[in-house]
Order: sequence, then C-alpha cells, then structure tokens
Amino acid sequence: KDIKIAKYYLHPYEEPIISGTNGSGTIFFTGCPMRCVFCQNYEVSRNLRGKKISPKQLSKIYKQLEDLGAHNINLVTPSHYTDKIIESFEIYKPNIPIVYNTHSYESIETLEKIDKYIDIYLPDLKFYNSEISKRYTGLSNYFEHASKSIEFMMNSKKTVIQNGIMKSGVILRHLVLPLSSNDSIEIIKWFSSHQKNGAYISIMSQYTPFGDIEKYPELNRKITKKEYNRVLNAIYDSNIKNYFIQELTSSDTKFIPTWDF
Repeated sequence: KDIKIAKYYLHPYEEPIISGTNGSGTIFFTGCPMRCVFCQNYEVSRNLRGKKISPKQLSKIYKQLEDLGAHNINLVTPSHYTDKIIESFEIYKPNIPIVYNTHSYESIETLEKIDKYIDIYLPDLKFYNSEISKRYTGLSNYFEHASKSIEFMMNSKKTVIQNGIMKSGVILRHLVLPLSSNDSIEIIKWFSSHQKNGAYISIMSQYTPFGDIEKYPELNRKITKKEYNRVLNAIYDSNIKNYFIQELTSSDTKFIPTWDF
C-alpha cells in the first residue's frame, strides 16, 4: 500500500533534547490502530486527510528536512508503514538520528524489523489500567503489549546526548488525563522499576478536550492543578533521575499542528 502523510516540518514543541534550537524533522503518517477517542491529531489518526507518497518521495523528504537543519528525522505513528519506510531508508539514510515516535501498541516482530534503522525511540505509555484503555480505545490489552514493546526499546538503545541533543536513547511519554492521576502514578511506578540504559520519562500536561468525546463527559475539561501535582509528586518521590515535565499551561490548541494535506 502507499504511504500516506499529513504533514512534515521542523517541529519546535518536542522535548528540548529532541527539538533543540532548529526543530525536529517531523513526518506525520496517517492512520492509527489505537483510535483514542480524545486524539488531538484526530483528522490524521482517522485517515481523514493526507497525501499519498512513494518510498522514493519519502526519502527526498528526509533529505529536505536534513538540509533545513533538522536535528533528527521524527517518524510519527509509522508502524503500519514499516516495510515502505525501510524501503525509503534503503534509498537514502539521513546522517542525523532517526526517531520512532509511537503509540507503543506494537508487535515485537515489527520493532525487530526496523530497529537497526532507528536511533531514538519516543514511545507513549498511555494507560496502565485495562478498563481505562478499553473505555478510550477499545483495547483492554494495551498495557500488556505496550510495556513489552517499551522494554524492547530500552534494551536496544542507550542514552547518548551531545551538545544538548539526543543522539540515541528512549524517552517514554505519558499524557495525564482527567480523573486518571492514579493510572499515571502506576505508570511512573512501572517505569521506576523497569528503567534502563538511561531512558527518560516525559510527563505531559497538554491534554485538551478534542476528538470524539461527546459520550465521555469526564474528558470535557483539562486536568486540574491538583491532579497534575499528584502525578508530579510521584515522580519527585521516585528513584527516577531522567525526566521531563510540562508546564500546566501546555494544554493549548496552539500546539496542535495545522494539517497541510
């Protein structure tokens, strides 16, 4: 099947060691098996927009972003295009790190296939509780799959940071949701006991009501300061040394990209 993308550009809003001063060369692929009801990239995850391109065209995009000064090539939700992406790397492999930015509901087989092309993993760990993941995605086995995938990633990549920019490693991301701070705390506990090779965790406060949430009244608001502070205290009280935390003011629609295609 064709590759379909919704946007590519120098993205300034990733973690500081990913975006740096020039931005991360980010390519948003369309479609996503997770189908989270609150997805902030809803039009893209539901395949409502996008442009079909070939592996050769994708390789040219790598070169274009590299020439613009991107610190890395950041592949967002790429797993369903793995074979085509590998084909594109056979045509042109950029001389900057490759970032695999994923929902983490991955098969180990897919990760094994693409691992040699990847320098940095940027996995989400969205849910710990199976009832919450089933309510918002229909997948009760999300944590079981995602945690195994993330362990594979942490085993594969050691953290290397040069001049404030990550060259290799793993940054595990977690978005705090309304009424779900207990779930976030369980994820922090899990990471605390499984962290490896200098992996980072990034706690995000940017949840903004979006997507298909009419039937989910609890999602119709941003997280509160009290909810967020509970999660942050769990980080501060843990043995985790490598972490990023977002300001509570990050929950703003201005951080949601404008889709070009």
